[in-house]
Formats: sequence, C-alpha cells, structure tokens
Amino acid sequence: MTHGYKELAGQLRAQIAQGTPAPGDTLPRQSDLADTYGVNVKTVRAAIALLEAEGLVTPVRRRGTVVREQPTMRRLGTERYAKSKWKYGNTVAFAADREASSQTWAPNDQTQTVELGNPTPEAAEALGIDGEEHVYVRSRLITLEGTPTHTLTSYYRASDVAGTPLVDPQPGPASQGGGFAVLTLAGHEPHQVTEAINSRMPTPDETDRLKIPAGEPVMVLKRTVRTAEGRPVEFAVGVHRASMFSWQYTFDMPD
Repeated sequence: MTHGYKELAGQLRAQIAQGTPAPGDTLPRQSDLADTYGVNVKTVRAAIALLEAEGLVTPVRRRGTVVREQPTMRRLGTERYAKSKWKYGNTVAFAADREASSQTWAPNDQTQTVELGNPTPEAAEALGIDGEEHVYVRSRLITLEGTPTHTLTSYYRASDVAGTPLVDPQPGPASQGGGFAVLTLAGHEPHQVTEAINSRMPTPDETDRLKIPAGEPVMVLKRTVRTAEGRPVEFAVGVHRASMFSWQYTFDMPD
C-alpha cells in the first residue's frame, strides 16, 4: 500500500527498472497517478521530484515527465588506448567504445574545428609550456545516430602537429588510427595516459550543444598523453552526457 512519496517513488522506481514504463515513455499525468495509488497530487509531485533527482526521469516541455534513456555506450578505460587498435589497426578510441557496445560508427560521427592560439592555463601547465606559446586547439563533437554524446577538445604544441592531419578541420578522425597515429608518425608516439574524471552540472553552452535535458549532469574527463620519455604531447578535455555512458576500466593490480 502506498503511504507517502518515498513509497510511491519506490513503486515507480521498480516499474522503471522492469522496463514499464520504458526509456522514452511518458509517465501518466500526476492526477492519474494520484488516483491510481490513492494519494494526493502533492505526494505525486514529491515522488517524481525524487526520481528526477536520481536521474531516472526528466520533465520535457509539452510532453510531461519522461523516463530517461539508460547509458547506451560503454566508455572503455585502458582497452580503448591499446596500440593494437590505433597503431597497428585503424580503430580510433571513440570507435573502440562503439564496437565494445555493439554499435556502428562512421567518420562523420565526429566533426571538429581547429584553431591556432594560446592555451588555457590548465592546458599550458599540462603540456609544460609557457602560456604565450601557440597551440593547436582541436574541438570535436561526437554523435550517435544524430544525437550528441560528448565533446572533446585537445591541445597540441604547434611545433608538434603543424602540417599534419591533426590541423585538418574536415569531419572524421585525423587518420585511420586517429590522432595518436598522427603523433606517432610525427615522432611523438603516445605511451602513457593520465585521466582525471569528475561530474558537474553543464554550462548553458554545453546544454545547448549536447542537447542535454534539464537536471542531467555531465562527466568531465581530462586527459594528458605523454611519450615513453615523459614528454606531454596532448592535453584533452572531454564533456560527456552522463545518461549516454557507462564507464568501464579493466587493469592489472599494481604490485
């Protein structure tokens, strides 16, 4: 029997977990839910607010309360950077995620702009350069079946990548093996990756560019790539829609 908003939220949560209603479906009107469960509309509102805070539903204008899509893609950890994929094969990192999630990909799933300018203070520190030194800034938008999933902005020393495909703004990866393969051919083979991950609410620009519904956070990944000698050759910031990804890491435990 339903007594309060927590109990009602629990029943609705269980139904969502079982797939009824399914992701993308709209919950019944609040008045109908109140009648069905024998509670008042205030209790329904509080229950839905709790589910919204948990990221299970989201209000959509002119539709009502919609059940959110669950993560559709595994974002791999160390496996996505395997040299067998980009150095000896032709699979870029985001394509490795798609393949691991049994999804197809096409080069035009990635579009980008490339600019020559000064690094952000964070990028300058990560690359170990002066803030006045020019860098190439390569900003990508990645989509899945037309839906934006994340952005990735990379910073490279201008002297490292000038004249390479990494400064080409044409849609798609920079080469068959992506940016890592280009760096390798330029004499700066990636060997070590450091990643830092945090979550936050999106900025207005991110909300617009990634088409993020109200209340959905983003996962921010900051990546520094170094050669075997420890020289930083890329600093990247990725902003991911939280509802589009699950994050997976497999690694051997250090001694």
